[in-house]
Amino acid sequence: MKDRAGRRRARRLAIGTAVVLALAGMNGPWVYRFSTEKYHDYKINRPEYKAENGKWEVVNFPEEYRQNTIHAALLHTGKVLLVAGSGNNADNFDAKKFDTRLWDPVKGTIKKIDTPKDLFCTGHTQLANGNLLIAGGTKRYEKLKGDVTKAGGLMVVHNENPDKPITLPAGTKFTGKENGKTFVSKDPVVVERATKVFDEATGKFLRNDPGLGRIYVEAQKKGAKYETGTQDNYRVQGLSGADSRNTYGIAEKLALDKKDFQGIRDAFEFDPVAEKYITVDPMNEARWYPTLTTMSDGKILSLSGLDEIGQLVPGKNEVYDPKTKKWTYTKGVMQFPTYPAISLMQNGKMFYSGANAGYGPADKGRDPGIWDVATNKFTKLKGLSDPNMLETAGTVLLPPAQDEKYMVIGGGGVGESELSSKKTRLIDLLSPNPEFTDGPSLEKGTRYPQYSILPDDTVMISGGSEDYRGRGDSNILQAHMYDAKTGELNRVADPLVGRNYHSGSILLPDGRVMFFGSDSLYADKANTKPGKFEQRIEIYTPPYLYRDAQPSLTGGPQTIARGASGTFKSQHASTIKTARLIRPSASTHVTDVDQRSIALDLKKTKDSITVTVPKNRNLVESGWYMLFVTDDQGTPSKAQWVKVP
Repeated sequence: MKDRAGRRRARRLAIGTAVVLALAGMNGPWVYRFSTEKYHDYKINRPEYKAENGKWEVVNFPEEYRQNTIHAALLHTGKVLLVAGSGNNADNFDAKKFDTRLWDPVKGTIKKIDTPKDLFCTGHTQLANGNLLIAGGTKRYEKLKGDVTKAGGLMVVHNENPDKPITLPAGTKFTGKENGKTFVSKDPVVVERATKVFDEATGKFLRNDPGLGRIYVEAQKKGAKYETGTQDNYRVQGLSGADSRNTYGIAEKLALDKKDFQGIRDAFEFDPVAEKYITVDPMNEARWYPTLTTMSDGKILSLSGLDEIGQLVPGKNEVYDPKTKKWTYTKGVMQFPTYPAISLMQNGKMFYSGANAGYGPADKGRDPGIWDVATNKFTKLKGLSDPNMLETAGTVLLPPAQDEKYMVIGGGGVGESELSSKKTRLIDLLSPNPEFTDGPSLEKGTRYPQYSILPDDTVMISGGSEDYRGRGDSNILQAHMYDAKTGELNRVADPLVGRNYHSGSILLPDGRVMFFGSDSLYADKANTKPGKFEQRIEIYTPPYLYRDAQPSLTGGPQTIARGASGTFKSQHASTIKTARLIRPSASTHVTDVDQRSIALDLKKTKDSITVTVPKNRNLVESGWYMLFVTDDQGTPSKAQWVKVP
């Protein structure tokens, strides 16, 4: 890697030196007056430079269409769904101003989409029918300590009646038996009936294990005098008879502490053809910061998130059936931090890299491993470097997907830590005993890297920051290309816009990459000037589009089954070397479990190519894909959209 990287640097230096000498020879002292900025613009726009390093351009939407984009997904229409919800703006939330835009990067058109709920910090994934499943979002914004005026927190409601559940409406009052203080519930809660427990050997009845419900409560009045300091049992007002004896609450400290974001249960499918959200059944659990990912049977797994009272969902994961549009719980309990990086393996199990985007205890659910959802068995994986810095790390399935090799990129310490990692880590899941090894290092510790798989089996890695949310003006204006075939990591052209929290990237059908978002806490090194959300879109044109003409690819079937073949016309068939199916991205919070690049068997004639799709449904999930072919110079075609049923 070092030799090639050195040659690349030497070549770039030689080009730059030649330009300077030429200018100096023509103009003498004038070259020294040539500003650094102008020279930089001159250099990065030279054909030789772009062919080696690529080119960045900023896209500024008209002001009326700008928004704080938090989520982005490429649709099979070629358009990009840009979702803000309230956009991490409490004023928007209070005003119920929830935004979505639909952008056509070819025509340059932008359309406002009616957004039914606050889809800020939702989860999403591509469905087999081409819709985008979106689930969860924001019920309440966080309140920092000092802004909280009423003591409150979690009340666990117990139901000891084994015969029936009980429903408590919003506004139910709970009065402490010891402290005598009364707290009021903010939402209704259903508390399931108690479970009868019997001795397995004798069959003798032992006890009733109470059903449990979790609810957020707060004091009736403002002030510190309504706080509680210890656990207490609470009587539920308004109940009588057996209900009053069987139903009660238990709460720990109820205080004026910081209150975290709260999630919603709502779920939708976005229809790219109708260009609108369609309401489906809500999840069983409210979730804010969840991951959605496809399982072996085509159902969608929904994981983690903060619930409707701002607590981490206690390991109760669930699946969505696209046929019935219903949600059911998985077997057993498995807890992860929010936005866990989990994806489907070729054997039907799920790989968890340990990377995540935030909330959750530092000592639970953070070890990487392989999870058998059917049995709820989790096998830990060894060898990961910087294991305490997986928060805000990126995870990518390296191309081609058949090799089942993953890269974990950068990351930082738990919470608002200043720690960040320079590491990339690699793991081969097809190995008999897979363990992580270190890949090439980045120049800087990197939280929030953006990453996209490209058609030539490289991975574009860009941006991020060295500190939490770019504190201390720590955005990283660097980009790299990782070659999955050689293992080399090389610098390419530097991005123009810094990007950290709430940012991401999407491969476009023409082979370019779009970048969105960024939400810095501060805009200066001293951390005194509040940051401003980055609303500009940036497009990176990779070097392969500055070499020769893109190979043509036309005609062919729109649907190819697993194990079947499809033939496409190409005027450049003789030069084509590879064919890839790339699943479109759905990116947010350094989490994009959808993208994967699948190698296709390739046969050629004089003016056509025939590709064959692998048979494994865990490798080739049902849905829409971009079909790219790449020539002997590494230049990809524009994509043809192909559906795998």
